[in-house]
Amino acid sequence: MTQDLAHDINHVLRVVASAKALCVQEQALPQVVIPAAFLHDCFSFEKNHPNKSQSSVVAADKAIQFLKQINYPSEYHDGIHHAIVAHSFSANVTPRTLEAKIVQDADRLDALGAIGIARCLQVSVKLDRPLYYAEDPFCQQRTPNDGEYTIDHFYTKLFLLAERMNTQSAKVEATKRTDFMREYLMQLNHEIHYNNPLK
Repeated sequence: MTQDLAHDINHVLRVVASAKALCVQEQALPQVVIPAAFLHDCFSFEKNHPNKSQSSVVAADKAIQFLKQINYPSEYHDGIHHAIVAHSFSANVTPRTLEAKIVQDADRLDALGAIGIARCLQVSVKLDRPLYYAEDPFCQQRTPNDGEYTIDHFYTKLFLLAERMNTQSAKVEATKRTDFMREYLMQLNHEIHYNNPLK
C-alpha cells in the first residue's frame, strides 16, 4: 500500500469519482476504468525511493493478482493492467487506450487545484523540504529543483499537467484548477514580500 497521506483512501476515492465522470463523458469502458482507478495506487514506493518509477508496474501486477482471486472477467485484465501502469507521471508511459487515458487524467486532476496544493504540501512535509528558496521563491532566476523546495514542484510538474491531459473534459477542468494554483502563488508572493521595502 501507499505510505503518505497524499495517496490515502480519499485520494483513491476522488480519482475514482473523476474517472467515472470522464468515463461517461468520453464513452469509455467502465469495466476497465473503474477497477483500474480503484487499484491504481494499491502499491507505491516512497517518493524518494530509487525504484519510484516502477511503482505503477508493481501496482498493476498486484491488481491483476487480486482481480484473478475474485474472478473478475479476464477479458478486461490487460486493459486494467495497462491503465494502472500508464497512470504514473514518473513511469512516463504513454497510454494506448481511451480507458488508460482516462485513469491517467483522473489521477493527474487530483494533483491540481486546492487538493493538489494540499497534497503537494503533505508530500513535502514528509520529505522534510522547505516551502521555498528565500532568494528566489518562484524560480525567476534559477532552474526549479523540487528535490529541494516544495514550490519548485509547481514548475517541474504541476503547471505542465493541464496541457498534457488526454481528454478534452479533463483539459477544461485542469485549466481551471491550474489557474487557481497560479492565484495561490500570487497570494503567496504577496505574503512573502508583505511590507518588505527591499522587494
